[in-house]
Amino acid sequence: MRKINDYYSQRAKKEKYPARSVYKLSEIQEKFKILGKGDSVLDLGCFPGSWSLYAAEVVGPKGIVVGVDLQQAEQIPRPGGAPIHWLCADIMEPEMIVQVRRIRPAFRVLVSDLAPRTTGNRWADAQQSLALVRRTLEVAEVLLLNRGNYVCKVFQGEDFPEFVEGLKERFAMVKVQKPKSSRVESREVFVVAMGFIGVAPEAASSRGL
Repeated sequence: MRKINDYYSQRAKKEKYPARSVYKLSEIQEKFKILGKGDSVLDLGCFPGSWSLYAAEVVGPKGIVVGVDLQQAEQIPRPGGAPIHWLCADIMEPEMIVQVRRIRPAFRVLVSDLAPRTTGNRWADAQQSLALVRRTLEVAEVLLLNRGNYVCKVFQGEDFPEFVEGLKERFAMVKVQKPKSSRVESREVFVVAMGFIGVAPEAASSRGL
């Protein structure tokens, strides 16, 4: 296992990505083609910037990437890639959506590699992870374009199946993936949801969407 981890870390360093996590997104892209040329991409929990850099390369110069995190990411986009707007903001705050909309009103793709600070308590970590993930879905319901795509990391817990079922009401296709580049001992999985079909009218009304 350590050799596998070293392989991805060394590969990231060689290919000049700030973190090995880039290969989780690249595996998902290779399988599902969630990103296309010219797409607009919102990356929640972007620090240190690997996912945003990769997305910018895939969508190309006619696309756009907005990366949001509590920590300021300052990676320089690759030549030939989309422009990246780095935004230092808290996704839990309503003001974050206002700030993002000043850059771009809506997005074709929303991705999130967000994770809570782990405590070692599996139940607590799963609950904190799900709270973040639910927030990313709320943001998607406001900022994602019709037929758009959504990818998020989740630590599996007892409420995970309910979350997946909720996604199936909002997207045409939902799959759960464990990329090869994820550490074997990690409980993380990635939910890939494609073809956003919106929020149920009663839900939208109750939340003011």
